[in-house]
Amino acid sequence: GSYSVRKIVWNPAWIPPDRAWARDKVAQGPGDPENPMKVVKIFFREPDFFIHGTGATGSLGTAASHGCLRMDPDEAGDLALMLMEDTGISRDWDWVRDILHMGESRTVSLRQSVPMQVIE
Repeated sequence: GSYSVRKIVWNPAWIPPDRAWARDKVAQGPGDPENPMKVVKIFFREPDFFIHGTGATGSLGTAASHGCLRMDPDEAGDLALMLMEDTGISRDWDWVRDILHMGESRTVSLRQSVPMQVIE
């Protein structure tokens, strides 16, 4: 499908969705090692679908998500930094590390939407 990226959340919290598969899951705060989002989530269809990192990098390329696109956490971070740079917001990994060190989330609204195509 065709989508637009307008928002990036660095060091996101994870709140289990109201779905049967997540019934026994517990919320994970920013930076928690059990947080499945890892470093960043890049929204392409709010509020439910986004690109995010995964600690299970060996499962990449398989259908292991519930609508999101999973990436290696560092590669997801590189992508988010490129999207920000492309829309005039210049940051680097030192900036990201500061956010991670603080243990807080940081939301970045892109100055313009970035078109995105998801192809099977």
